[in-house]
Amino acid sequence: MLNWVWLGLILGGLVYAGFTGHMQAVTDEIYASARGAVDLVFGLVGIMVFLLGLMRVARDGGLLRWVARLIAPLLRRLFPEVPADHPAMGAMLLNFTANIFGLGNAATPFGLKAMVELDRLNPFKGVASNAMVLFLAINTSAITLMPPTGTVAVRAAAGSADPFGIWIPTLIATICSTFAAVTAFYLLRGRPRFAAKPLAGEPEPSTGADTADLPDTEELLGGPSREPLESWRKLLVAGIALAALAGLGVDFARLVHEQAAADAIRELLRAWLLPTLVGALLLVGLAGRVRVYESAVAGAREGLEVAVRIVPYLVAILVAVGIFRASGALDVLIRALDPLTSAMGIPAEVLPMAILRPLSGSGAFGVMAEILETYGPDSFAGYLSSTLMGSTETTFYVLTLYCGAAGIRDVRHALAACLIGDLGGLIGATAACHLFFG
Repeated sequence: MLNWVWLGLILGGLVYAGFTGHMQAVTDEIYASARGAVDLVFGLVGIMVFLLGLMRVARDGGLLRWVARLIAPLLRRLFPEVPADHPAMGAMLLNFTANIFGLGNAATPFGLKAMVELDRLNPFKGVASNAMVLFLAINTSAITLMPPTGTVAVRAAAGSADPFGIWIPTLIATICSTFAAVTAFYLLRGRPRFAAKPLAGEPEPSTGADTADLPDTEELLGGPSREPLESWRKLLVAGIALAALAGLGVDFARLVHEQAAADAIRELLRAWLLPTLVGALLLVGLAGRVRVYESAVAGAREGLEVAVRIVPYLVAILVAVGIFRASGALDVLIRALDPLTSAMGIPAEVLPMAILRPLSGSGAFGVMAEILETYGPDSFAGYLSSTLMGSTETTFYVLTLYCGAAGIRDVRHALAACLIGDLGGLIGATAACHLFFG
């Protein structure tokens, strides 16, 4: 699908430019878009490397282990048909925990493992069980507590005055998408057309995935459980946390004296979110006896690799969108869609990204970058596209990858639930951006 979208953007733009006399503008835009994509990557490398380094510190400090224990009771309620001691439950627990912290590379192999193990409990091979469908619905719309580092980095590179301003709206959008996907699962699972039944003919055996390359569980959780903290370390962590809390109180009192309480809270959020995140992640590492500098450097090295990997995707999509925009075809499309999208509170210029998000994460990332470059990172379109980027995962990629791992050919209502989750994310992102950014 992305192949056709990308081809349509380029060829459609070229044809339209030929009829409207904009071919020189298209020629200039090809050079400018390619150069701008590379400049954008150079601008986002620094903050991405730094934030991923801090995430590695928190992971090594055992933050994922604590969250995994916290959400285990919820998973047992959501998946009553999966025994609590079954390997599928452990794999799902690790997958969801890694997703909560935006560790996609660590989450994926455990998602594959979970699907393979769920298939061992599946009475109809080749047909998604209820547990599989719910697992997929949550996976494509998973709540992510951490700020979307890639999006924040692009916003910073584009000159945003508040790159982290999308953090809370993105959290709201992911909650909406997850709620919509899970609700859709429960509403659709009882319909006759989505009933689980054997496939026609002799079903092929489920081949499963090769899980030999799974990262070590203890490594993902930050190493083996540690002994209780020494008293001095507890006092140091608590003292730093209390000092920061006292500073927050002093700053709030100063701002309330100068302006309304609501404005003071907004200014505090803008000023304190990033420093608080940095301090909290470092305190997790300190409490976990991590050599924080070495751990941060190791994580930063991973962040640099991520930045390098996205260069080809950004160049390809930014040039394609640039051609379509320079030809004038994008303006025609926006004018045609504007009455419908404006009534919904969605700028028409964001709609192409909303359509592309379930199909391709890299493609949507490139379109988002183009929107920030064209309309500004702190415009409403810039805020909404940035928030939308973190509201869901790439639906079709997740379904293809995970169902292929377990040999699933009939996904039942998984696709419908996941797409409803995407729609919930779009609605939640729009509402949150109107609430925060007007």
